[in-house]
Amino acid sequence: MASREELSSFLAAVERRAFKQAVFALRNDESALDAVQDAMLKLAEKYCDRPVGEFPMLFQRILQNVIRDAFRRRKVRSTWTTLLSAFSGADDDDDYDPLDTMVIDDPSSLGRSPEQNVGQAEVMALIEREIARLPGRQREAFLMRYWEEMDISETAAVMGCSEGSVKTHCSRATHSLAAALKLRGVKL
Repeated sequence: MASREELSSFLAAVERRAFKQAVFALRNDESALDAVQDAMLKLAEKYCDRPVGEFPMLFQRILQNVIRDAFRRRKVRSTWTTLLSAFSGADDDDDYDPLDTMVIDDPSSLGRSPEQNVGQAEVMALIEREIARLPGRQREAFLMRYWEEMDISETAAVMGCSEGSVKTHCSRATHSLAAALKLRGVKL
């Protein structure tokens, strides 16, 4: 059974990565923040009595379910909005740009020149844009495997698919990212 401090330190450790993962999926900062907070609350309320070692997988499963729920709510909302907007005429208030929602933080700038920091920030922004362009399942598998460092079986369990599917999604994602970065002249 995890202590309160262990739960707090786990949540603090995964907060930023979970937010980025939710932003990639939902493409909206506010929705991503809500999703991460919901996932954290559900983990704390329902699974705080579990061992600390189970937290990463439980949290990923909860976060993915919260993101799916957000998509379902968005779909229902857009259905009703579309139906209702047909009665009100043209609606031009949709000035949402997903690129505006991407926030790049550089927590470690020690030992680098300003040019190196700018170059790294540009490459990170490019990588994040390319990750955001991946198909949903590929992005989900890629983020869990390489950002969350979950193994293949954990990723498969969270995604509800076979380990072979996870490997296929990750392989396609890395090939797509490598091709996109190479096309833009980025060498890693």
